Amino acid sequence: MEYNTQRPQLKISDYGRHVAKMIDYCKTLEDREERTKMANTIVDVMAHVAPKVKERTDYRHILWDHLMMLADYDLDVDCPYEVTREETETFKPNRIGYNNRRIHYRHYGRALEDMIVAVAEMPECEERRLLTEQIAHAMKRQYLQWNRDTVDDALIVEQLDELSEGRLKLPAGFQFRDSKLYLDAMAAVQAKKEASEAKKKKKKKKK
Repeated sequence: MEYNTQRPQLKISDYGRHVAKMIDYCKTLEDREERTKMANTIVDVMAHVAPKVKERTDYRHILWDHLMMLADYDLDVDCPYEVTREETETFKPNRIGYNNRRIHYRHYGRALEDMIVAVAEMPECEERRLLTEQIAHAMKRQYLQWNRDTVDDALIVEQLDELSEGRLKLPAGFQFRDSKLYLDAMAAVQAKKEASEAKKKKKKKKK
């Protein structure tokens, strides 16, 4: 079980840790076209979890800037905009009141459950289908962090149906990846983070 005190600090907390994990996962995809497709999906998710940014006419550009910032400018995708490294404004979301709603499954966390509700409210479209698939993969990754010994794909599908109140259905032919692929991807991301932190510490010592 992961605790926030053991995790790296989020560069932009408004999007939540789940979006950060989606970005980490995107980096592990070998195919550039698939990475780009995933990056576009993540930008759509970011727009849903932080709707205030939509008040800006150039909000898609801002979201892509934030995406690249969260990815440490180390995400090889076809970005539709020129990436702006220095922001002239600070993004401030609407103030959110304390949420007393209980979490149904602690291993998924509130952010993922909120995302399921948000996507379930979207109209039927390709974006909704892609987000549903990514949510299912994210649920399996979260489940494996909680219990690496056994994971029942059918149970995850059942819990997705429960949390979305039957509104989100995986398309015919959808298949979860083998558990080892999720674990290997998570281990690769963790190793990369640790190497990056070690490199930063080494630079600080030199100064």
